Amino acid sequence: GGSVKTGKMAEGEKTRECKQEEEQQQKEEQREGLIEFYSSYQELFQFFCSNTTIHGAIRLVCSKKNKMKTAFWSVLFFLTFGLMYWQFGILYREYFSYPVNLNLNLNSDRLTFPAVTLCTLNPYRYSAIRKKLDKLDQITHQTLLDLYGYNMSLAPSDGSTLSVQKRSSRSLLHHVKRYPLLRRKRDNLVNLPENSPSVDKNDWKIGFVLCSENNKDCFHQAYSSGVDAVREWYSFHYINILAQMPDAKALDESDFENFIYSCRFNEATCDKGNYTHFHHPLYGNCYTFNDNSSSVWTSSLPGINNGLSLVVRTEQNDFIPLLSTVTGARVMVHDQNEPAFMDDGGFNVRPGIETSISMRKEMTVRLGGSYSDCTEDGSDVPVQNLYSSRYTEQVCIRSCFQLNMVERCGCAYYFYPLPARAEYCDYTKHVAWGYCYYKLLAEFKADVLGCFHKCRKPCKMTEYQLSAGYSRWPSAVSEDWVFYVLSQQNKYNITSKRNGIAKVNIFFEEWNYKTNGESPAFTVVTLLSQLGNQWSLWFGSSVLSVMEIAELILDFIAITFILAIRRFRFRQRLSPPGPPQNGHNSTASQDEVPGPSAPHRFTVEAVVTMLPSYNSLEPCGPSRDGEVGHE
Repeated sequence: GGSVKTGKMAEGEKTRECKQEEEQQQKEEQREGLIEFYSSYQELFQFFCSNTTIHGAIRLVCSKKNKMKTAFWSVLFFLTFGLMYWQFGILYREYFSYPVNLNLNLNSDRLTFPAVTLCTLNPYRYSAIRKKLDKLDQITHQTLLDLYGYNMSLAPSDGSTLSVQKRSSRSLLHHVKRYPLLRRKRDNLVNLPENSPSVDKNDWKIGFVLCSENNKDCFHQAYSSGVDAVREWYSFHYINILAQMPDAKALDESDFENFIYSCRFNEATCDKGNYTHFHHPLYGNCYTFNDNSSSVWTSSLPGINNGLSLVVRTEQNDFIPLLSTVTGARVMVHDQNEPAFMDDGGFNVRPGIETSISMRKEMTVRLGGSYSDCTEDGSDVPVQNLYSSRYTEQVCIRSCFQLNMVERCGCAYYFYPLPARAEYCDYTKHVAWGYCYYKLLAEFKADVLGCFHKCRKPCKMTEYQLSAGYSRWPSAVSEDWVFYVLSQQNKYNITSKRNGIAKVNIFFEEWNYKTNGESPAFTVVTLLSQLGNQWSLWFGSSVLSVMEIAELILDFIAITFILAIRRFRFRQRLSPPGPPQNGHNSTASQDEVPGPSAPHRFTVEAVVTMLPSYNSLEPCGPSRDGEVGHE
């Protein structure tokens, strides 16, 4: 009976000690409640699933007693996560593709009138090169006579300075014979015999051969049309003649009053300050109205009476018929500070016809940067601008070809601006430049040079949509007095009156102009909105739910770090201490201060204090001995 009573007293003491330890632990937890960490990953996951606002997560805890439900909800939960992030990937891919929306705006305002370039379509015979051109015409006359039996009439030549003319003619004849006009049949170029038999003319092609400087490689330039072949062959020699005159482009032999009989804008007469002049090798004298050299015209009202009206002379007189085979004039509408590329955007005006051209202005504004490869001013394009104008795509393309021409052929093409420290191609100095040019032109058209990739579209550009109407001018009942007044005022003495003049009207069709703009179709706000929609669709959650996941990740990292530190410390405690030194007791070893080379010593007391007490190993609550004693 005494032993049982003693066991009960001991058991009560242990119970009180356990309660005291629990209370002490609770107090410590209350004091350290500012930062709370979980003791295991399972506890962390269970707390998250029980308290999160993400739909479906609570099922992973509530159904833990039913393994089938737990597996089903786990698969469903992670499958939903996967589908949601798959949708996230689609949204991110669309965002980083930088799509744009096209915005169409109609604006009404006073419109700036564009620049208008008008050319005579008749290459002019400069007096400085007239003798060489007369000799080229004689050689062409003989060529046409040999090829087609056609006896071309020639303009009378000036017989002065005959000795100089003979010397220049011999030099020109030498180079023309180097590049003769030939007939080709079955891919073989042959010279035409003097007494050729009668053959089917449709089986032959006309062309000329351009060879390299050492004649090892030749380029065959052939045409199915004899007219095209003669014009191209004549143009090739004509360019060489122009290139021999270093200041040919600076020559000004224009006669504005003899070409433009009448000029009116907005019902006011034009003057010389409203136009500039330049000479085109193929289109003759050209005049640009309303460029940057004068005050820019503005159109206050639409309609034919509020635009530009011109009466021009279209008769050929002392020009070069082998270069231009049409009669009339060529017109191009373009923006200010842009060169007039007559080959690209120009169109012809017929003689004896009034051509009314209505315009509609259209502006295009593109987004730069990541949204498109457009350029603001061409400064980021790896091609030097050879034109004294602002950047356009055609300016860049022509500059790119000219720079490649100078690099590959050693000279510049006459139709394009001259780069620094370069000279125009001339077969008296550059014998094989024609061969190099046509080979380079073939590579250029095939984009082997990369000019079409290097030259990007400008981010801002202005275009004019044109539509033309035609009517006979002057009419049959009014032509007599019109021609009479022109003859009195403008010394109009053309024999063929009907084909001698033409009228051109250029005006705005309406006051409105269209602006095509771009705006980002997928901004950061749109991306966040779409991500939120997907998150709500799959989990019915909000931004705070995302913060809960972020908290879960941070807690996971913190627990991992804490457990790693505990494991590291635990391994350090289990590591065996070093052996004590002989002849020294533990107290002495504690009092000694080791030198810099002395090894570390561990005392026995340190080892003993790390061992748990015997009483702490006994469980709280009734013991088995107590139970036995009670029995």
